[in-house]
Amino acid sequence: MHAIQQSNEGDRYARCISASKRVRWDIDADVIRGRRFERSQKYLPDGLSLVQELTTLSPDEKRFVSQIQGWTYANVFGLVERFITAKVLEVSQDHSLGDQTALEALVRFGDEELKHQELFRRIDELVGQSLPAGYRFEADPDAVARVVLGKSTWAVLALTLDIELFTQLHYRQSIEPDGELSELFKDVFLHHWKEESQHAILDELEWRRHDASLTAAERDLGVDEFIELVGAVDGILRAQAAADAAYFAARCGRPVEEREAQAIEAGFRKAYRWQYLHSGAAHPRFTKVLAGLITAHQVRRIEAALGGLR
Repeated sequence: MHAIQQSNEGDRYARCISASKRVRWDIDADVIRGRRFERSQKYLPDGLSLVQELTTLSPDEKRFVSQIQGWTYANVFGLVERFITAKVLEVSQDHSLGDQTALEALVRFGDEELKHQELFRRIDELVGQSLPAGYRFEADPDAVARVVLGKSTWAVLALTLDIELFTQLHYRQSIEPDGELSELFKDVFLHHWKEESQHAILDELEWRRHDASLTAAERDLGVDEFIELVGAVDGILRAQAAADAAYFAARCGRPVEEREAQAIEAGFRKAYRWQYLHSGAAHPRFTKVLAGLITAHQVRRIEAALGGLR
């Protein structure tokens, strides 16, 4: 039975390599293609921005919110891929003198994540050429990566799978179907999705492989540290929501009174928590894998931590 399981896992690594070769894309030739972002178009769909809940805003102002959130969306992915790349390169060393198929799959994963970081740096620059000055992305990717990588591998792989699953969910359910979005923005996340689909498979394989080596106490520590990472992500999101709401108020073209400003900030915060915390944690694949690795009591601890952020 163990040999069959190893064979099946080896096949999954090999299939990821084949898919990686098949969908490989270039930033300039396939994604950007000399285009720019337009102020007349939305960047992030309503299902992610939750902009329709901001009932005091005009249609133009709601579009501006979608553009701000789209800018932050790209920057958040650039941030998380900093620590994902580092962790993938680290766990790939476990295969360096063993399974060369798994090693190749993970090396390709790391290479693609480096490309994604470059892509999102380019998108940050392009959006900055379109939207008014004054936007700030609050978190430093290297500082965040140091904090995340200071946690156990179990916790980091759990967070990584969560992230890579929700990227697929966001694209398929919200970004791809929205005909009002910037075509450039859609193409960015179409190509991102194509490679993240393989990454999520590899995340799961590596998380399960690592989990099998742990004691119950080590796994319980991993649960605690995953909860800590969720809290740290929420801190980043709250700071960015405040910065983005202030940027909107300063650049929307009209005075924004304090009460409305507070409601707008709350709207940004709710949207960001939905995008980066709750949509991934509720993903059926994530919940299934998680429930197969930990006890029901540990699952409830994670659910309680997420519930406190609603």
